[in-house]
Amino acid sequence: MWTIIDRGQIGETYLIGADGEVDNRTVVETILELLDHPTDAFDFVTDRPGHDRRYAIDSTRLRTELGWQPTYLDFRAGIAATIDWYRTNTDWWQPTKNAVEQKYATTERVIKG
Repeated sequence: MWTIIDRGQIGETYLIGADGEVDNRTVVETILELLDHPTDAFDFVTDRPGHDRRYAIDSTRLRTELGWQPTYLDFRAGIAATIDWYRTNTDWWQPTKNAVEQKYATTERVIKG
């Protein structure tokens, strides 16, 4: 992000990625495994209309125009580093999570039958 903020052109689009495609199920299973949870600890839900089957990010412009290179080329290593960051920086995200959960818990929910 800093590379784009510092050197990017206003109004241009820069896609950030390491040129690797991973399906949604693999993402979920990898995160669960790295959190020491069973890799099947999730529920399948009906796809929403227009659900994307894949996400392909071409970061060529970011690399060629701004000289950016990804820190992690291996998906698993990148997700592991992200999890470690969140574990180390709970003071950054925990208050917001607590506030959202508190608001949700005190909001009356209307269920349509």
